[in-house]
Amino acid sequence: MTYLDGLQATLEAEYAAVFVVGYLGAQTSASADPKLDELLRTTFAVHRTRRDELSAAILAEGAEPIAAAPSYDLPTVGTGDSAAIRAEALRLEKACGATYGYLVASAPSAKRSWAVDALLDSALRELALGGPPRANPGR
Repeated sequence: MTYLDGLQATLEAEYAAVFVVGYLGAQTSASADPKLDELLRTTFAVHRTRRDELSAAILAEGAEPIAAAPSYDLPTVGTGDSAAIRAEALRLEKACGATYGYLVASAPSAKRSWAVDALLDSALRELALGGPPRANPGR
């Protein structure tokens, strides 16, 4: 995988994350589970920022960022079902972490620190969502 391939694959994962986390946030009750609501709001903002940073990095490489899909598969979670919403958000964060792991591996040394920071940030969100610590969060 080339660095540009890694950027594009990670951008694709971020498009899905923004779409699905937005949906999960809409299923969450701010009054019933304010911690989860705030975590999903923060997660949504982080994924939007990462999406925009990836698009800029791809443009800086002289390529055109891939377009987002028209829609993404949405998980089946009940409105207000905090456990199901948290589990789906965790699954999604693990998937994003895996793409950041590939990006770290494909990035040239001079550009690797941003990918490492994003991978670590994703690993911290996994922990916040109830995921266990892992030796290599990108795997």
